Amino acid sequence: MIRKIFFSCLFLIGFFVARSQQTPEKFVQVTNYLLYLPDGYSQDTTVKWPLILFLHGSGESGHDLEKVKVHGPPMLVAQGKKLPFIIVSPQTPDPATGWEPNTLYWLLQDVKEKYRVDPDRVYLTGLSMGGFGSWTLAIKHPEEFAAVVPICAGGDTADIWKLRNMPVWGFHGAKDNVVPLARGQAMVDALRKYNPSTRFTIYPDADHNSWTVTYANDSLYQWLLAQKKFRYTRGTADPVILKACVGRYADEHRDSVQLFLAGDTLKATTHNETVELKPAAANLFYIVDTKPESLQFILNKHGKVEAFLFYGNTRLIFKKYQ
Repeated sequence: MIRKIFFSCLFLIGFFVARSQQTPEKFVQVTNYLLYLPDGYSQDTTVKWPLILFLHGSGESGHDLEKVKVHGPPMLVAQGKKLPFIIVSPQTPDPATGWEPNTLYWLLQDVKEKYRVDPDRVYLTGLSMGGFGSWTLAIKHPEEFAAVVPICAGGDTADIWKLRNMPVWGFHGAKDNVVPLARGQAMVDALRKYNPSTRFTIYPDADHNSWTVTYANDSLYQWLLAQKKFRYTRGTADPVILKACVGRYADEHRDSVQLFLAGDTLKATTHNETVELKPAAANLFYIVDTKPESLQFILNKHGKVEAFLFYGNTRLIFKKYQ
């Protein structure tokens, strides 16, 4: 397991080599969506634009894209409002199946390939069923988004830690009798343990329709534009901390990793493969600045390193035993 976690890039190289030996084929997934290009998009072909991926509620499902225009950003631009974003508003055919995150992920990749999207300013939002879809997609692919805005929605808190670096602003009506306020509150409370800056606006007199006032508020779009995709920033590690981190660690499955110093650089090795751990904060190290993988060292009451938390595709505790 640890080998897969720390050296996934090597597996990807092997995957693509193997893939190159296969017969080329094509699979097409049809997803209908509305596309809005902002004023000025065609005038300067060097400019990249922020993008909003909007997910509608269950009532707008089907095969008629006009239904998607009844709420949210698609409604606003259909009414003539100018927004400085590329806006992609897909339609799911069946409300019973909801939003499928893999389909949305590949739709997003296709849009980024076809249009001049700023990869550091991709935003995700949705209402009701689309709010649930927003939570799910953001948790599955936090590397894709600069911020997420779920409206009147809940979700699964099991992997909410994956949004620890994600700007999140949730909205809910206190009198919502379709998706109770407690569902949204539970997501926010769980996330704030990892991301204390998470925002949550509760409208005391609103019912399930808390989206109309939200999307009509220009401050939401100003807030979005102020958010950029999280990247780790390399700092300078305290030599005392570096030395304290050296040792062998193992997780509950007895997968182990050796941490050692090469000069003033902390490195991790397993199975004769090595990666550099770059300092971001006092006890926090990362591997690649654009990836979510990081190591948070845990100190005991005497200030000695006793373990580290590894955040990647999974969250693991590695205890120091040497």
